[in-house]
Amino acid sequence: MSHAPTRPLIAPSLLAADFAYLADEAAAVERAGADWLHLDIMDGHFVPNITFGPLVVKALRRHTSLPLDAHLMIAPADPYIAAFAEAGADHISVHPESGPHLHRTLQLIRSLGKKSGVVLNPATPIEAVAHVLDITDIIMVMTVNPGFGGQAFLASQLEKIAALRRLIDAAGHNIIIQVDGGITPKTAPAVLAAGATCLIAGTAVYGAPDYAAAITALRPALPQAPQLAAGGG
Repeated sequence: MSHAPTRPLIAPSLLAADFAYLADEAAAVERAGADWLHLDIMDGHFVPNITFGPLVVKALRRHTSLPLDAHLMIAPADPYIAAFAEAGADHISVHPESGPHLHRTLQLIRSLGKKSGVVLNPATPIEAVAHVLDITDIIMVMTVNPGFGGQAFLASQLEKIAALRRLIDAAGHNIIIQVDGGITPKTAPAVLAAGATCLIAGTAVYGAPDYAAAITALRPALPQAPQLAAGGG
């Protein structure tokens, strides 16, 4: 049974925003119709870039009512999960490679009242999540290598998205499939057709002159039901 929504959720990535005006940029995409605000947390170790930490998340929390969707590209992740939860992240997603015990990490996230997520890099197989589906709310498929925005979309990941859709539906779980990397109006249709239910878009939204028009262009109506809740944990 498919749990795909009638329209995809859109989560603009703050990584592509103007960092001098993060509060304004968060509010702008909320007014423009975004469903979530995606936060790329990078440590310069797990990935070759450094972005921001819990203090910035806490500051943003006061300026938007959107669910804050935190993608932890840090290792180890476990020691920082409580800090991001306390700062106001509604969803916390981790990489299987960022710690030795993925199941325990997902349990920790849920114990803090947050939605739990697993992120699959281009070389990470879907088998990495096969035995944690029962405690996973979100699975993110990276269609670029993590660490930088503005990279080209990896079409090789479309089959992974489709295989993940089949796995989730066969198991009967209501798990959101996110896709992150190179999402544009040109690549989005194939991603949605493969089974994604949430699109993360950086430059496709924040690099556009009209945020509302950019968000609308990413989510054509899909003839499927029911609608997934867009709320946070």
